[in-house]
Amino acid sequence: MDRRTFVKTVPALAMIAGATSARADELQPIALPKPEKDGGKSVLAALWERRTIREISERRLSPQVLSNLLWAAFGVNREAGPTGLPGRTAASASNSQEIDLYVALPEGIFLYEAAAHRLVPVVAGDPRAKVGGRGRRGSAAAKPPVSLVFVADLARYAKARFQEPGLKDAEVQKSYYYVATGLIAGNVYLFAASMGLAAWFHNCDKPELAAALKLRPEQRVLFAQTVGYPAKG
Repeated sequence: MDRRTFVKTVPALAMIAGATSARADELQPIALPKPEKDGGKSVLAALWERRTIREISERRLSPQVLSNLLWAAFGVNREAGPTGLPGRTAASASNSQEIDLYVALPEGIFLYEAAAHRLVPVVAGDPRAKVGGRGRRGSAAAKPPVSLVFVADLARYAKARFQEPGLKDAEVQKSYYYVATGLIAGNVYLFAASMGLAAWFHNCDKPELAAALKLRPEQRVLFAQTVGYPAKG
């Protein structure tokens, strides 16, 4: 890591390594390290290991692991897809990219901006009770290091350059954004299996999260996915 890269990464290191309470305007964007192209188990090996693990340690993910996780979930993997927009690691109807990933960390909730590969602060304070996700023992996953919140933005369908059949129909839209969510969640599960992490796709407190995130009427909180190191024992 050269000096310039280190300086850009220092805020992320400080934010991720030690959570502190702060007002929303005190939280700073997190410039994530460049995602790695190598590492972990092969796709076939990861498929053998893929499973839901609900007992998750509170141990924090390093900036690099968090970076790789978010890129694997729904990052940019090519400058231009079939409609001219940047291509992503998960498909979406008409490349509408209607799913936003909100990232719940102990210090607040951030929005993942894939093009810039950074986290933008949205809400300060520990959000993990709203995100939900409790392990079988009731507390092991209550304070996970990272939870992804899947939010669909229905306004993106009208902006899609190519209109799939029924793209403006509410019921068809529902099928599209649920499939898109599943594709992203599948990426997360495979990444977790490849890296020896635990992952759990689950429900969340939709009304409270929608209010906390100050979502527009055309936005929908769908599900959450908790990721971290497996709890011992």
